[in-house]
Amino acid sequence: MTTEELVGKVAVVTGGANGIGRATAKWLAHRGAKVYIGDVNLLEENKVPFAELGIEAQQCDVSLEADIQQLIERVIQEQGRLDILVNNAGIGMVKPITEVTEAEWDACLGVNLKGAFLGCKHAIRQMQQNGGGVIVNTASNAGLLPRQHDPVYSISKMALVGLTKSLGLCHAQDNIRINAVCPGPVCETGMMNADLAQSSDPEAMKQGFIKASPLAKALNRMITPEEVAEAIGYLVSDAAQFVTGTMIAIDGGKSLGVSQVGS
Repeated sequence: MTTEELVGKVAVVTGGANGIGRATAKWLAHRGAKVYIGDVNLLEENKVPFAELGIEAQQCDVSLEADIQQLIERVIQEQGRLDILVNNAGIGMVKPITEVTEAEWDACLGVNLKGAFLGCKHAIRQMQQNGGGVIVNTASNAGLLPRQHDPVYSISKMALVGLTKSLGLCHAQDNIRINAVCPGPVCETGMMNADLAQSSDPEAMKQGFIKASPLAKALNRMITPEEVAEAIGYLVSDAAQFVTGTMIAIDGGKSLGVSQVGS
């Protein structure tokens, strides 16, 4: 469905080539926004659908300040403004802390936390000149409670939640709203597909993700990227004008606590 509620708005989505980022970029474009996506891996399959929606794509490693700066400078040069930033780029890290190398720590925190910091840093400067804007960070249910199997990933997402709250407070005076979504388990994302591909029993792993979330178990399915995009869409809309520093959990109740003995 195409509407015009975001006509005149300019948006950047990092990690926009697949999964939640791609679904969000399409959601924004369908509502009239001019959308730019940044990703380290620009997929050939996106060329035609992105062109049809007017979505521009640029290679971007969010852990490198020069890449983020170049992406946002291009947007300002071509559009003259930036209204929406979705810091969606992220990577996983499933290892006990004793086996995580320094390079792996730096990579995980570099994309998941530093990438959002750099995006916010350069976007906020432009939004202040516009008289306001909206930033949404893609965190995780791992940002709401620690997880045993991926502590470094959890640390990166909990820090991202802290960044969201802190900057939401700092920049409310600039009419810049900063919120986060905390999804999981989401199907058809680069991270999820990579985990399943590495598993000796992908179906068993998939069922494990489903059973870990009360609503996912009840519905016998994972969350879709499009469902997360809808929540991001709410946060960037005028309906959320008084919402800042907020985390929306889209995890089927996974982050609420232990749902049954032995789970």
